[in-house]
Amino acid sequence: MPRFPTLTQLIGPATIEIMKIPILAAAIALFCSTLAATEKNVIFIITDDESPTLGCYGDPVAKTPAIDAIAADGTVFLNAFATTASCSASRSVVMSGLHNHLNGQYGHQHSYHKFESFRSVAAFALPRVMQGAGYRTGHIGKYHVGPEQVYRYETYLKANTRNAVEMADKSKDFITAESDKPFFLYFATSDPHRGGGKDETSELELKADLFGNKPNKGSHNGVEEVFYDPADLPIPHFLSDTPETREELAQYYQSVSRIDQGVARLVEILKEAGLYDKTMIIFTADHGMAFAGGKTTVYEGGLRVPFVVRNPYEEMRGVKHAGMISHVDITPSILDFAGGLNQKANRPKEIVDVKSLFRESEVAKDNLGREIKAYHGKSWVPILGKPDAEHWETIFASHTFHEIQMYYPMRVVRDKDYKLIWNIAHELPYPFASDLWAASSFQAQFQESLDAPYGQKSVGEYIHRPEFEFYKIGEDPIEAKNLASDPAYRDAMIRYQEKLKAFQKEMNDPWIMKWDYE
Repeated sequence: MPRFPTLTQLIGPATIEIMKIPILAAAIALFCSTLAATEKNVIFIITDDESPTLGCYGDPVAKTPAIDAIAADGTVFLNAFATTASCSASRSVVMSGLHNHLNGQYGHQHSYHKFESFRSVAAFALPRVMQGAGYRTGHIGKYHVGPEQVYRYETYLKANTRNAVEMADKSKDFITAESDKPFFLYFATSDPHRGGGKDETSELELKADLFGNKPNKGSHNGVEEVFYDPADLPIPHFLSDTPETREELAQYYQSVSRIDQGVARLVEILKEAGLYDKTMIIFTADHGMAFAGGKTTVYEGGLRVPFVVRNPYEEMRGVKHAGMISHVDITPSILDFAGGLNQKANRPKEIVDVKSLFRESEVAKDNLGREIKAYHGKSWVPILGKPDAEHWETIFASHTFHEIQMYYPMRVVRDKDYKLIWNIAHELPYPFASDLWAASSFQAQFQESLDAPYGQKSVGEYIHRPEFEFYKIGEDPIEAKNLASDPAYRDAMIRYQEKLKAFQKEMNDPWIMKWDYE
């Protein structure tokens, strides 16, 4: 058979050498691009029902050395807010960068509650867009959003979600896997959520919830439990200083310290693998602590969250940032760090074809959802090292459901001066999550009388709320004095009502009709 001439024979060796230059340059560029990508990993840690009760926030008793060390080498946001203080609804915002009004998930996803996001959200959903940006995506711990096809991760890891140390160990193989792709790990603890029974060693009639701790001062495997003396604990402004509150806070703080040990183990794994200085670490919570006055409310105790970011490529470290940020900023910020954010349009560079992900019957107009053009949040990556930089002048929050039987829609507009709360269903008594109703810290006061003090209110005032609450939040950060009926603040309140209406209109919030209806 005839032998075909080689390329060198056809065009000559000199030409081949010239051709090698752009080929070599392209190969180097591709290698460098891959290398750069693999040096921008992300671990996103989200806890369940945790307020900023950390040493790096000035808490005088919290033992959280691992998170404090990350904060000392990163940025602590002092004014970080959830958009809603309900687990499932909050996580849908965290994982989409979209407020609940547009993502469609107004309450709990699991069981008979049955809320879930619109299919259109898949084009903006955090795991989807990170995969589109070239990342390996992994999830461990609490999920609590739906449908799975919208918020799909490539790898799902299993562990005891009450043991963050075990969760970290179970994540090791995913973190250290040999790959030319960077990794994104969503690490979601169930601590410090209530659960696990009551502290039967208590001498009180109303016994504290265990907050996931082992009874009788037992320890989770691999954890050196930290125990707290109830007498030493600071009392948040939205709680009453009672023996029941102190005992429950002692259990809560123990759960918080267990999370910290899991964070320490994650850092250890990263350092052993040479990945610590190639990985952004973010630490936050879905909303505030699980006490009446915190979780399920739109008071500061429900919306204020810890938020710590260590970006290994940020020169300015140890920053205490006063700028207001919101959970709606999380997805666009992580995508921005990953290089996958179209910064001008504030949307992913690579848009997922949503209809290709679902069967034809699943993309009907009513469950596909409204057209989404951009994230509602914006990236905080550019301001991590700039403590005086502004982010949001105004933030918004909402609540509609927690459990399905807990209908109590509230809408909030807040800036550094004022905070307006609209209790849309104010004629109804405020509904309680089942675990918060049973809490000894609340029941001790409720069983005393409706006039008994509860934080800055009486028990009766906590349950029966006015239509509007208007606080001069810059001077009254504990929301002690409602100015809604004060004539001196009428004009200011009207301005904030108009801001709230404008936001509801922009978000296509169905509850906007309640300004004129009923």
